[in-house]
Amino acid sequence: MRRLLLALPFALLPLAVAHAAVEHDHDHDEHGSLSAHEHGVGRLNAALDGQTLELELESPAMNLVGFEHAPSSEADKRKIAEARQQLEQPNGLFGLAAAAGCRLSETELDSPLFEGETDDHDHDHDHDHDHDDQHAHDGANESQHSEIHAHYHFDCATPQALQALDLQELFKAFPGTEKIQAQLIGPNGQRGAQLDADEPRAAF
Repeated sequence: MRRLLLALPFALLPLAVAHAAVEHDHDHDEHGSLSAHEHGVGRLNAALDGQTLELELESPAMNLVGFEHAPSSEADKRKIAEARQQLEQPNGLFGLAAAAGCRLSETELDSPLFEGETDDHDHDHDHDHDHDDQHAHDGANESQHSEIHAHYHFDCATPQALQALDLQELFKAFPGTEKIQAQLIGPNGQRGAQLDADEPRAAF
């Protein structure tokens, strides 16, 4: 399931290095994570290869639910459930053109905040050990830095109709998300873009 996105960080290494240099001062992760944990900022990797589209969204939980601690009230649990429900409907969040006929075939949502919930979605079994490691890692930092990771696999009947991603609805659904650093690979090569509510669109 992750065969395309596994190559993405290497393909975009020059962009990643430049971005890391800018965000170095913001990286407070004591475990040396390659991703800076910055409230208001999310990251999106997208890869379109033939009829396969893969999207991977990484975000501090603060951006999506408004807090990062383990849920301590029914209100907290409702916010987590609502965020998860929205993330389970990615076609609207990412503005996938209807003409592309992209059918969601796999969804993977991962966060320490979801651990108490039942997950009925299929998972990539080859990646299960990474989930265990991530949960252990996030559990140690849960009081400070809780992340939400969402990974999607689509099969697109007419991929040439998919010219761009439009995150306008994602910014509306999660107003705590101020900007998203996007990295895209498609038929026209690779590119990076910084998206926000005023500029929510990134072309492949």
